[in-house]
Amino acid sequence: MIIPVRCFTCGKVVGSAYNEYVKRTSVGEEPQKVLDDLGLERYCCRRMIISHANLIDEISPLG
Repeated sequence: MIIPVRCFTCGKVVGSAYNEYVKRTSVGEEPQKVLDDLGLERYCCRRMIISHANLIDEISPLG
């Protein structure tokens, strides 16, 4: 799936933070610190980023 643009619960824009989150956590930063730095303080917004499963490569015929 493609990351949703907005949080389902509160409506805050979270889609733009996903690439930065993946990049920073892949080099070893703590997910909690990264989410705090990105301004995602609500549990609902954190859920959107943490629970996202990137399946676009598996279902895309171009991949």
